[in-house]
Amino acid sequence: MNAPVTSFDTVSVTVLPSVARFNLRIAPADLSVASAAFGLTLPTKIGQGAQSGDRAAYCIGPDEWLLHAAEADQQAIVSAFAAVRADTAHSLVVISDREMTIGIDGPDALALLSVGCPIDLSRLPIGGAKRTVFDYAQVMLIRDAEDAFRVEVWRSYFPHVHGLLEIAARELTVGL
Repeated sequence: MNAPVTSFDTVSVTVLPSVARFNLRIAPADLSVASAAFGLTLPTKIGQGAQSGDRAAYCIGPDEWLLHAAEADQQAIVSAFAAVRADTAHSLVVISDREMTIGIDGPDALALLSVGCPIDLSRLPIGGAKRTVFDYAQVMLIRDAEDAFRVEVWRSYFPHVHGLLEIAARELTVGL
């Protein structure tokens, strides 16, 4: 399936394919167990991300991580965490169907996101993630490159956020 793309001179807005997505809550002292179950060393600093192949992990709170993997790996990951539950208390919630992802890339990516996001996105490091808002919708921003971001938004807010991004991208293009 081809993702819908809206391209302008200096920025594009793309609806990205689905991924297996999880919210993990676990004591930081047990991160080695979670890392082994997920197959990737989980980052320890809030806002930091780690990636290897199709797997990615983002520390979004003192005991909270956002995990991404290929859709085909979802059940294997659930099973791996279930296998350690008896010895390591944690909460792993599958949130794959809750959110959609919008890719923003191009030289005006920061300017476009700044239209609805109140934080200084230039301070978000490449590979990092930040929970924030776009307009009034809670989103997760992930910075993939200097001029490439992913915006994860709940499905119910997707039409609003996607629509605002497309309008703002048009306005940036015509210099309004």
